[in-house]
Amino acid sequence: MSIITLTSDFGNLDYRVAAVKGKILSLNPEVNIIDITHDIQAFNLIQTSYIVRNAYKYFPKGSIHILSVDSFYHKSRKNILYKADGSYFLAADNGLMSLIFFDIKPEAIYELTLNNRFDDVINFTSTDIFVPAAVHLANGGLPEVIGRKIETAKQLMFSKPVHNESEGMIIGEVTYIDNFGNIISNIHKDFFENISKGYDSFTIKFRNLSLSRIFSSHTEVVSDWERETEFHGQSAAIFNDSQFLELTIYKGSKKNGAKSLFGLNVGENIYIEFS
Repeated sequence: MSIITLTSDFGNLDYRVAAVKGKILSLNPEVNIIDITHDIQAFNLIQTSYIVRNAYKYFPKGSIHILSVDSFYHKSRKNILYKADGSYFLAADNGLMSLIFFDIKPEAIYELTLNNRFDDVINFTSTDIFVPAAVHLANGGLPEVIGRKIETAKQLMFSKPVHNESEGMIIGEVTYIDNFGNIISNIHKDFFENISKGYDSFTIKFRNLSLSRIFSSHTEVVSDWERETEFHGQSAAIFNDSQFLELTIYKGSKKNGAKSLFGLNVGENIYIEFS
């Protein structure tokens, strides 16, 4: 059974998500539809890229992912089919794919052409363009039938941490804040370990706070499980599942997690000073 996933900034209150699902099922009632999320902040491509990048790899190869974020139709902007890492992605040509696959070269890129006649009326990109393209692929159709192969898609710069060698520090920034209030940076474990080889110790600094240890998981924060509750609320730095540096409060939440207690926002800097 073919899989089509949905990611959007539509929210769950309005009709849009239901309309997309209804259109898919009207074209192929056998498709397996999976929601990744519909709670993306409006037009937030950085947030979308983090969520999709960490979710799509758990789906079978050949899955089809509809990314309806910043996807409102305009005749001057292309809509694309992006094949990468063995899967298909349908999105507006707004730079999102370059953020998801900043380190993976696409296998092919197509400009979607199935709705580009002069008399075609596009009221809703997701139902009028993305869904027919996705169902075509789910039915075993070739990308060349619904798209024209192109060399590149719009590129956006994924923020990367900087190593200031003269100051002996890494300068990174907050790129994402999750549902538990955890603060995720763009500092990858490999980048950190490569630079830290030349130093004996380090201090992570943000706002007026600092940490001097990085754990490998949230549960590693607890050193004595007989007294686990005593560690609730403890601040820590970890390398998360995606191997990015994360600032966390053990057993924290949106209301009392790292976001609220540290006061950091997306785009703010995090520093690692070496000595």
